[in-house]
Amino acid sequence: MSLVVLIRHAHSAANAAGVLSGQTEGVHLSPLGIKQSKNLAKRIGDVHVKTVRVSPMVRCSETITPWITKSGSKLMIDEDINEMDYGLWTGKKLRTLSKDPLWKLVQEKPSKVTFPEGESMRAMQKRAMKCVHEAALQSGKGPALLVSHGDVIKSIIASSLGLHLDEFQRIVIDPASISIIDISSKSSRLLLMNDSTVSVSEILASKSHKRIMVGGGSGNTTNKAKR
Repeated sequence: MSLVVLIRHAHSAANAAGVLSGQTEGVHLSPLGIKQSKNLAKRIGDVHVKTVRVSPMVRCSETITPWITKSGSKLMIDEDINEMDYGLWTGKKLRTLSKDPLWKLVQEKPSKVTFPEGESMRAMQKRAMKCVHEAALQSGKGPALLVSHGDVIKSIIASSLGLHLDEFQRIVIDPASISIIDISSKSSRLLLMNDSTVSVSEILASKSHKRIMVGGGSGNTTNKAKR
């Protein structure tokens, strides 16, 4: 088992427009997102990873391309961490969707939600966790790096911490943020969540015994923002 690094794609054109793009093809990064992707490459640093799995959405591959180019690593497209299939909600303004009666259920009881002509939240979480487990168990040294989407990453974190899916809206995952889960032990541990400033190379290169957090953690400099 290993560390699993969860990266949300950088700011996209759909984010800028306030649109729920879902699985719409051809949604690229915004100018802000391009800057974020370059900064992300620096934050990940010179770290050997055993696998890089990326959602099929082009905004995800664009997000990790600066680091891939720098590191020489190869990525694989993994459908299991694709964006949620929002069905008829796809392509609509979030402001408009917030007035839909289903919106309240999405916020309060997502485990009960199946989007019209789309996917259920439970199905999305199930496939996402399949990818996480496969990536963690993959042979090789180094962490597994996954580039995906906000709701997908939120569902992974919730599941890894033993939270009910209905609690996942309490988790915030911003564009170009990094979250890290340690699943090298029986119970998964969240080492970093929704971080947009920290250089994570030292965390990713550390040995498992250094991540034993008796008393709350070591408070080392790797957990401090490097600006």
